[in-house]
Amino acid sequence: RVAINRLCPGRYILATSRSLTPSNDAALAEIIGPSLRSSNDIFGCEDLNGLLRKYPDIERSHVKLWLSGAGALDRVLNAASHNFTTITREEIEAKLKVYAENPSFKAGRDILEDQRVLIVSGPPGVGKTTLAEMLCYAYIAEEWELVAIRNLEEGFARIDDSKRQIFFFDDFLGRIALDERALSTQDSDLARFISRVRRTPRARFILTTRAYIYEQARLLSEALSDTKLNVSRYVLDVGIYTRRIRARILYNHLVVAGVPEAHIAALIEQKVLKKIVDHKHYNPRIIQFMTEADRVADTNPASYPKSFLDTLENPDLIWDKAFRTHITRRSQHLLVALFLLSEYGSEIEDLEEVFNGIHPVMCAKFGLPYDPKDFESALRTVEGSFIVISETMVRYVNPSVRDYLARYLSDKALLSVLADAVPTLRSARNLFDHHMKQPGLTNAGIATFVSKFVRLCERFVAVEVWKRIPGETYHSRMYELSNSDRMDLLVSWWRLSSAEPFIATALAIADKGRAAFSAWEDGRKLPEILAGMRAAETLGEPTPIELIDAVQAAVSGLLATDLDPDDITRILAAADDHEGNLPPELFAEIAGATHRMIEELPDNVGHLDSESTLEDWGKTIDTLAARFDADPRVVSRARAALNYRTSQVRETEAEDTEANFTGSTDIPSDKFDDAALASLFGSLGVSTTAMIAVEDDDLDDLDDLSF
Repeated sequence: RVAINRLCPGRYILATSRSLTPSNDAALAEIIGPSLRSSNDIFGCEDLNGLLRKYPDIERSHVKLWLSGAGALDRVLNAASHNFTTITREEIEAKLKVYAENPSFKAGRDILEDQRVLIVSGPPGVGKTTLAEMLCYAYIAEEWELVAIRNLEEGFARIDDSKRQIFFFDDFLGRIALDERALSTQDSDLARFISRVRRTPRARFILTTRAYIYEQARLLSEALSDTKLNVSRYVLDVGIYTRRIRARILYNHLVVAGVPEAHIAALIEQKVLKKIVDHKHYNPRIIQFMTEADRVADTNPASYPKSFLDTLENPDLIWDKAFRTHITRRSQHLLVALFLLSEYGSEIEDLEEVFNGIHPVMCAKFGLPYDPKDFESALRTVEGSFIVISETMVRYVNPSVRDYLARYLSDKALLSVLADAVPTLRSARNLFDHHMKQPGLTNAGIATFVSKFVRLCERFVAVEVWKRIPGETYHSRMYELSNSDRMDLLVSWWRLSSAEPFIATALAIADKGRAAFSAWEDGRKLPEILAGMRAAETLGEPTPIELIDAVQAAVSGLLATDLDPDDITRILAAADDHEGNLPPELFAEIAGATHRMIEELPDNVGHLDSESTLEDWGKTIDTLAARFDADPRVVSRARAALNYRTSQVRETEAEDTEANFTGSTDIPSDKFDDAALASLFGSLGVSTTAMIAVEDDDLDDLDDLSF
């Protein structure tokens, strides 16, 4: 105080990077003395962060603040998620012109406002994704932030109680078949994220999945079953379209796609519009396919009606003929390369890497010429027909392309050639997973197939998990498998093939030490790997002791790092699932990490801006403290810090507002007879000579009308 009084300040302001409690403020005010006008002139870490949020220009104009700011860090750490959201929004806006609102839209909005979560299910191609996207757009129009996610980790990373957010997770259980391995590790996370959203007034969550996959998942997953999480009430079947809606979808696509007048006239003259609308295989995806410009250009007007009906009769014709006869082998190889990456799409540079691995090998195997420019040529050839490109991301034009390729790639000989060629770990694992789904596999055949991946062992050790985004100073993206996923894959391949290089490589990864692993990427997988190897050892199966020791050391290394409550929960959940095959000392280490985390938590909550996250952390701490007998005084201090931070978040949070819509849009009557159908398509502007005159006997039976 003496030094402050010597300055004779008119106003004294104290700022510190440390978190402050009300008692801290009072003590500092006493120390400063009369120069302090108010305790409001004392700024702790949370107060400074609040000011930066209030005045974002200050943060952007100072690089050091930018580098450490939560908003900038979010863009850095979640760059892929932000890019995916941008692409998704562009696709949503492109679909607005062809969307025909149906009763499911109103029902979906009502469920979202009531439950905050909606799972849209139904058979392939009926418009699940389109319905979900239009619901998202309704919220975007109300100035909600769209967050399109590809996994639940992205959801947890992006949720922010200070914003109104609509989360969209398309085909969350897999595009072709249920991934039981992923389900076993993510079903509880899904339950947690749904629970989190339901407690957050400013969040909505839309998921899509195929109906049969969802039902299979519920049979396999406790967390998705009704006894664990009542999610059945969120399921919406969009498989039923009224005749009016079918006709409107067809009409919209004919108009927006600019189908030539001669082709529309042929549909009318040959009396097939009604047959299309009423066809038992009617599917919006087929309508979209058959009205795309390149498809129409390849078909003369007179043949167009028959081609349309043939495609409805045999939906596989959508891609089979085009894939086998309309594109070059290099284009086929590019589509196969994309199949071997992620079902969500791929960065162009990753796709090129896989293409350049498999294309020369495939050409050499089947006696085909190839050129260094083949990738660029193939990419241009299939863009707009089989794939879409947005910025640096390549994806199939719709999931049915991937479905078709899954059936096409059922030739074991072809898969064997690809196994000799795939250049990346991710493509190798996806190829292996696809091979294991094929019928008639033998142990010897599997061993031979897996042994082909020995050539990738060096890459398992050398290639980094993350890759710098070109042109970005600080942004990186997850590029290859995490180190724990690599070890898990290597151990599996070793058991199937007995190839020793796989085990040696797994040991080399484990020996990298603490720096190679993180709780977020590896916290769940490492205990599973350790338990699996210890169980195999108990059963007398060959298991390298040195690898068991190395993996156990890796888990211990993780537990010695700075962990938050979610990190410990992730590790503990995996340990509990395999308790019988894990050493007791591991649980003692988890207890030690828990005690340290609770003790240090008061200094580690200043960055949290989510009331729900603070609430979740409080519940998690209570659970962990009870289980591991934490000191009540330490727990009380941690609780006080969480409560104080919660009060700060509430003070700075903008006034809560809900969506203005309630799903009250009126849906037109479902009465839509042949005369209404004729009226709709008669407005397309086709010349009157193309319209079929309705004879007197036709008027006696409206069912004979062609449109």
